[in-house]
Amino acid sequence: MNTIAPRNAIFFDLDGTLTDPFEGITACFQHALSKLGRPVPPAAELAPFIGPPLREGFATLLATQDQLLIEQGVSLFRERYATEGAFENQVYAEVPGMLRALGEESRRLFVATSKARVYAERIIEHFGLSPFFSHVYGAELDGRFDNKAELLEHALKQEGLDAASCIMVGDRAQDVRAARKNGLVPVGVAYGYGSREELLDAGAAVVCASPAEFVSWLRAHPPAASF
Repeated sequence: MNTIAPRNAIFFDLDGTLTDPFEGITACFQHALSKLGRPVPPAAELAPFIGPPLREGFATLLATQDQLLIEQGVSLFRERYATEGAFENQVYAEVPGMLRALGEESRRLFVATSKARVYAERIIEHFGLSPFFSHVYGAELDGRFDNKAELLEHALKQEGLDAASCIMVGDRAQDVRAARKNGLVPVGVAYGYGSREELLDAGAAVVCASPAEFVSWLRAHPPAASF
């Protein structure tokens, strides 16, 4: 049983946790694959690629480790994403209320996403979520911080935070694994693109069915609580 320290800082994944980007991301994958002359899967078959780093997705979709080809796919994806795909997106209904409630409790909130930071910042601003967050952390366009564990390590150092006082909330296994590697409390959400089983298998401390359930769980587990 591990005692959990005071949870004053919370890192949120973006895709599948704060917003539902299904339309934009799948359309951009389809755009890139079409431009490359590859078979274009239906949007539903591309849903598993929402969340993991873009380069990993193209390595799988193109069945290659050829970095030049992968980068070509990434470039074509971003060609459409920068102007259209980023905003073919919607905030989950309970998210603004969750963020407002957490802010009223004086918790520090951050975004930590494998998405390129420049796009993440634009999305957070576009949907009016910027006032809730102290900072948006994301991957750089050149691939730095594609790895979520490295991104969280960087964010903790930048903010001068003790990992034991932080939570990472996300919908995919890489969010949970990155949190565990850095010593944050890993919380999964089951309304995004990863299953409850995926999150628990990765080591989530809890899996919440909704943003409101996460707030309730947080309030029910004061600093002295343990698992």
